[in-house]
Amino acid sequence: MSIDEDVYRQVMGRYPTGVTLVTGMDGEAPQAVVIGSFTSVSVDPPLVGFFTGHQARSWNRMRPSGAFCVNVFADDQADLCGRFFMKDTDPWEGVEWELTATGSPRLLACVASIDCKIHEVIEAGDHLLVLGHVEEVALGREASPMVFLGGSYGKFDQ
Repeated sequence: MSIDEDVYRQVMGRYPTGVTLVTGMDGEAPQAVVIGSFTSVSVDPPLVGFFTGHQARSWNRMRPSGAFCVNVFADDQADLCGRFFMKDTDPWEGVEWELTATGSPRLLACVASIDCKIHEVIEAGDHLLVLGHVEEVALGREASPMVFLGGSYGKFDQ
């Protein structure tokens, strides 16, 4: 059975996700990719996962480091998130960050961070499923996390 790609994308756009910035290092240079497919996988052992495209430049640059940090954006960080999609500017300019125990960048203004070593990378169609073994977790500032739904960033009202 064949599935219409446009309808498939519309259907998936009706499912809300969180918005994270997966960061790592390429030598001395910080790298980052915006990820909406982040999820908790296991508590024992502590594993998390996310999907990224095979050709994601930043992921391919940070992957050899063997580690990454998942930074959870706050609902007021849409502009910061958008900077990491731009190719003609340095998205790191003015961003406060520190290195985690695994050597990955942790953004100081996010609501939470999950520092990981790469556990496994699995081929999954036109994407990769990246599983990370959680080495450290940290709570950031008190704020609501950013949500992505239907092509827009927003927040969850309780």
